[in-house]
Amino acid sequence: MKITAIKTYPVNIAGRSQLNVKVETESGIYGWGASGLTGRELAVIGALDHFRPLLIGKDARNIGAIWQDLYRGQYFEGGRVLTAAISAIDMALYDIKGKALGVPVYELLGGKQRDYVECFASLRFSSKEELINRAKILIKEGWKMLRLAPAEYEEGKYASTFEPRDSIAIIAEWLTDLRKEVGTKPVIGIDYHHRLTVAETISFLQRMPVGTIDFIEEPIRDETPETYETLRKMTNVPFAIGEEFASKWQFLPYIERGITQFARIDVCNVGGITEAMKVASMAEAHYIDLMPHNPIGPICTAATLHVAAASPNFSWLEEMNTHVENPGLDDANYYPIQPQIDGTRYKLSDTPGLGVDFNEELALKEGFKMVEAPRLKKEDGSFTNW
Repeated sequence: MKITAIKTYPVNIAGRSQLNVKVETESGIYGWGASGLTGRELAVIGALDHFRPLLIGKDARNIGAIWQDLYRGQYFEGGRVLTAAISAIDMALYDIKGKALGVPVYELLGGKQRDYVECFASLRFSSKEELINRAKILIKEGWKMLRLAPAEYEEGKYASTFEPRDSIAIIAEWLTDLRKEVGTKPVIGIDYHHRLTVAETISFLQRMPVGTIDFIEEPIRDETPETYETLRKMTNVPFAIGEEFASKWQFLPYIERGITQFARIDVCNVGGITEAMKVASMAEAHYIDLMPHNPIGPICTAATLHVAAASPNFSWLEEMNTHVENPGLDDANYYPIQPQIDGTRYKLSDTPGLGVDFNEELALKEGFKMVEAPRLKKEDGSFTNW
């Protein structure tokens, strides 16, 4: 089953950018993949332009060998741009193989270990009232786990001011009040989106009673595992880390040293389904559960569902499309076939392949414009992380 074409479709959906990749074969069977490097779609397309002549004519069924060729086939291997491109190709090849064999992708990964994939609700908020009201709505609808994303800065504005010390003072107070309002049963975590330092993170956690939050996600940047290891020793609050990691090697120190308690794996960035399953096995050996990153669109969701289905050490899948926060990234006009959430979970489908399709004609018609992530600055004008 030889590969005949690699097609790229950068697209703007709901004000954000996505990059979907189609791999076609001589049999007429095609597969879809997606890049997770949001905001740098053209860089990933450039990598795919390099990969295309290497892929044309290869047997699409040899997924593992193709992964090794794409990763090792240059002197400067790895990096987020290359692995985002590899991720998209890898996912598409699994989609093709599943369709060719008439089975869902999870059957290629050892079969499903659960009947459904439970999700957590992503909840953005910019005031205490908004936080508590939205949380109560979600809990009433049956959500057992909430991942909070504070946006107390001027959300929607390209450049906004963010002072970490001001932020941790008010967010700690709001979360303490939230826990009093909703009780001890809901699982509550917070994503500080690597905006803090080690000292600021500890200061934030010490301002709240024990049990206020069940985990904190990526409070600091992750380039230096030793720094995170220091932070790990200073608090007993579990960490969720890994959405930016682009290989099993980046995950390795965080897993082996017990730095993270949840692996925030992103199938569209880490190297696709092939690499995701290897990270899942590494995490399983250290009793670490997967909490996959899923902020892009239905192709990423579909691929992640299959990884979650086949992995014994899975906790929750990120879900942004809820009644209180629905950015529209799953627009049915672009994705006529996609996984459908049922309440707070996805039931696993027996559709062959990934179980998703994309409207190429609409993507070509609408065109593409580059979208930049917001920028945050401190009051003195210096940049900080968004």
